[in-house]
Amino acid sequence: MMAGTRTIRTGLIVGLIAYAAVALFYSAFDLLAARGSLYTVDLLGKAVFRGLRDPAVLQFPIARDPQAIFLYNGLHLVLSLIIGLIVARMIVHAERAPSQGLIVLLALVAGGIATVFIVGYLTEPMRALLPWWSIVIANVLAALLAGAYLLYTRPGLWGRLTGAVPSGTVLAGKG
Repeated sequence: MMAGTRTIRTGLIVGLIAYAAVALFYSAFDLLAARGSLYTVDLLGKAVFRGLRDPAVLQFPIARDPQAIFLYNGLHLVLSLIIGLIVARMIVHAERAPSQGLIVLLALVAGGIATVFIVGYLTEPMRALLPWWSIVIANVLAALLAGAYLLYTRPGLWGRLTGAVPSGTVLAGKG
């Protein structure tokens, strides 16, 4: 498989893993909070696509908006895939230039932290229904699962990212 195609495939898989991790986390979050499935997705969909600015109205029984749910899921999926492609490209860079691996690792961590703060900032009016801790846990879970996939499919990646593998050492990765 050509390197560019492999990078794209890896990025799409990483994005899908992250998307699924966040979606499953919030499904469990909503069910455990006794709000019913897709509550958070419905809330975010109404905020993004319907202009909902006062989530207090959602503390009362209100019908789910299937179109807002679908649109928000689509937006979340597209953004996750884009981030996955960026991460995959950064990993390829770290593999080709192991001396810059630590910089790539720090950039990935900074990107994850920035994502949490951007989502937190954009959802500030919904804080009572979408607490900070849930945003942090969902994103950490996504990063851990996507990272585990990358480490599994690219033996030696952690060493290249942390500088434990000397420059010039080439390690073959799986599929």
